[in-house]
Amino acid sequence: MAGVRSFFLFAAIALLFAGRYGDATAASRGYIKYKDPKAAVEDRVEDLLTRMTLPEKLGQMCQVDRFNFSTPFGPQPEMFTKYMIGSVLSNPYDTGANISKRVEIANIMQKLSLSTRLGIPMLYAIDAVHGHNTFINATIFPHNVGLGATRDPELVKKIGAITALEVRATGIAQAFAPCVAVCRDPRWGRCYESYSEDPKIVNMMTESIMDGLQGNAPYVADFQTKLAGCAKHFVGDGGTVNGINENNTVVDKNTLFNVHMPPFETAVKKGIASIMASYSSLNGVKMHANRAMLTDYLKGTLKFQGFVISDWLGIDRITTPPRANYTYSIEASINAGIDMVMVPWEYKEFLEKLTNLVNGGYIPMSRIDDAVRRVLRVKFSLGLFENPMAENTLATEFGSEAHREVAREAVRKSMVLLKNGKTDKDKVVPLPKKVKKIVVAGAHANNMGWQCGGFTLTWQGFNGTGEDIARNKAMHLPTGKTRGTTILDGILKTVDPTTEVVYVEEPNQDTAKLHADAAYTIVVVGEAPYAETRGDSTTLNMAEPGPDTISHTCGSGMKCVVVLVTGRPLVIEAYIDFMDAVAVAWLPGTEGQGVADVLFGDHPFTGTLPRTWMKSVSQLPMNVGDSTYDPLFPFGFGITN
Repeated sequence: MAGVRSFFLFAAIALLFAGRYGDATAASRGYIKYKDPKAAVEDRVEDLLTRMTLPEKLGQMCQVDRFNFSTPFGPQPEMFTKYMIGSVLSNPYDTGANISKRVEIANIMQKLSLSTRLGIPMLYAIDAVHGHNTFINATIFPHNVGLGATRDPELVKKIGAITALEVRATGIAQAFAPCVAVCRDPRWGRCYESYSEDPKIVNMMTESIMDGLQGNAPYVADFQTKLAGCAKHFVGDGGTVNGINENNTVVDKNTLFNVHMPPFETAVKKGIASIMASYSSLNGVKMHANRAMLTDYLKGTLKFQGFVISDWLGIDRITTPPRANYTYSIEASINAGIDMVMVPWEYKEFLEKLTNLVNGGYIPMSRIDDAVRRVLRVKFSLGLFENPMAENTLATEFGSEAHREVAREAVRKSMVLLKNGKTDKDKVVPLPKKVKKIVVAGAHANNMGWQCGGFTLTWQGFNGTGEDIARNKAMHLPTGKTRGTTILDGILKTVDPTTEVVYVEEPNQDTAKLHADAAYTIVVVGEAPYAETRGDSTTLNMAEPGPDTISHTCGSGMKCVVVLVTGRPLVIEAYIDFMDAVAVAWLPGTEGQGVADVLFGDHPFTGTLPRTWMKSVSQLPMNVGDSTYDPLFPFGFGITN
């Protein structure tokens, strides 16, 4: 009954506000500059700003979770009609499967926004860090560390464009991407979100992905197929002490401005629409409260014109413990330069306290106007005032074969070959397709969730195909199977039809004897999915039973090719002598066929390491250019053929 009640409430709201929205656009009394699409953006912003009341302004500074509106008890229109919320986000568990339904919900929320006195459209945002990763059957690309291995900016530009198109197909106009962090320590749980330890590579990829996401123009070049991007996380989150997520980054000016800042400078020059503040601290100062960096440097020195957004509950974490003094956190963050606050749930309390702080003189009106001006500037530049409603016109391109071919190309080009034969005369790769028998070993070979990694369908990723919601109920997985090809599927499609392929998910000490007639074994091992703090690691060991999988197959007499599915370098020195060949697939996404493409020689290995591959964690942090540099495989290494 709850579903039926929600349906009728949505329908009633749509009918109620369709008429009001139509009247608002048709019956303008006199000239209103902010409604004139021919007027300059800055003139429209200033005209609208002068017409706004304090509650209308503060609503523009607030971004809330969509589930505040789409509740089990039906939609809550007051979120827009009373509180005038200016932005909505879908969290990483807001997994979608029905494009038309998501577009419908987006438009119902938009009509409610447009029905208000000034008709300011809302901005709908989502994480889309390697494709539209929370939507079933979207094209999921390799995570950024893999793209860094490609050294191919044109490919990354295509990926940005496809991501933007698939996000816009579901009625969403902003993506919290790209991540432009420069990861300097692979123990960090977000290291796979970084293109490289080298700021030059991160710079190159930032520029390219922005062209794809936003278009080569300030803010957005084409409101139909492009979106508003968000560079994150400002600044230095890839350099925290010991790689601990949300920790303190202790750096001198040279390191800050020559390593961590350049990608943000590039993003600003390219016209990034928004920048997200980091949870981390910079030399002891929480970034969400760092006026010197957010206002003085980012907005002052760099002349950033978009808006600064907080991370999820980011202002709460200014204090220890979080939310110990919420009023102080609001005051400190807004005065520091945060323009839009991600308040997932408690937006009523946030708006009440923010109102009191402004009325009490603790936050000057000039700071509020600056924040709202920046938000409106992006909305006008995005084309939301002229084209606020989402359409279903892009649905046919969502997850298309053409998009998946680009993802497959990205997988091929991201593959890095670290070892090929125990001597130069004993090369193993490319593997022969036509042999009597091969063994494929390891759980990673046939696990779509593990090869996609974190931020796929859910925040922490998923295990398996994503279709068995009963088995994964605790992970809040959606119903339905996300489309794609596992690495095992790719191998089966590539080898000769006469070749027998035996898959052993978890080899034991008898596996080698049982399959002694196999020509070779492909062992696929690595990490289980993770995101953010849950991915922090002090050991960088591969996930169990990876080591046993290697010991029960490699060194047993038949040739052994190991494929590592990982978001970062792992400790493998103890196993390297037992492996005849080693390749890194990173976190390839849904198109596992790309792994088989290079293993069997249909395409060459061209990828090179975007990160230094250490021998042990005791060497960390260790990056190219360090005075003490003794890696297992150096930055830029990769056997090509």
